Amino acid sequence: MPFFFFTIAILLAYLLGSIATSVWISKVFYGIDIRDYGSGNAGATNVFRVLGKKAGIPTMIIDMAKGWAAVKIALFFTETFPIGTNAYINMQLALGAAAVLGHLFPIFAGFRGGKGVATLFGIGLAIHPLATLLAFSVFVIVLITTRFVSLGSMLAGVTFPVLIIYLFKEEASSLIIFSFFVAGGLIYTHRKNIMRLLKRQESKANIFRKKSKSNLE
Repeated sequence: MPFFFFTIAILLAYLLGSIATSVWISKVFYGIDIRDYGSGNAGATNVFRVLGKKAGIPTMIIDMAKGWAAVKIALFFTETFPIGTNAYINMQLALGAAAVLGHLFPIFAGFRGGKGVATLFGIGLAIHPLATLLAFSVFVIVLITTRFVSLGSMLAGVTFPVLIIYLFKEEASSLIIFSFFVAGGLIYTHRKNIMRLLKRQESKANIFRKKSKSNLE
């Protein structure tokens, strides 16, 4: 594949990741910048916390969709990288990495983005849906039992490489490395949450409650 087209594909994946869903929804429909409220994070969790599910659900869905769509750009290059080959997986991972980079540092929102959990989920669904859904089940169980979104996200991330290696016995080295990247990346981006969890200062989620005016004060 010509380097020019590869570069365009990566750039497009980055731009998809840069779609600042939470920032745009909060500004257009609520007249605020979500990064000035709650945890200050431009992610779906903070939108749920501050603005409620009417804003949180579409934010989460769009953030997942942009990760999924970025990976699917690889379908345009199947003549060069046949589906199922290591080269195709590498192409998917490169596009996914660009999308995550866009979410973390969005060009459309002053390079201040979110933690990339929903976007990583969308990427995982596109690359290895079964492992991703099983890891997501860990997130749901932890969220229901502890109400800590951060803890659920990190444990789901740690579970992902275990599933890839031991349950599905994947042999593609790039996919294994990616699974560890997911685990390590989620732990790194949640490092402040870890400190709050250790100090018992982490906020518990209640994503089903209605938006409260006090959240915007």
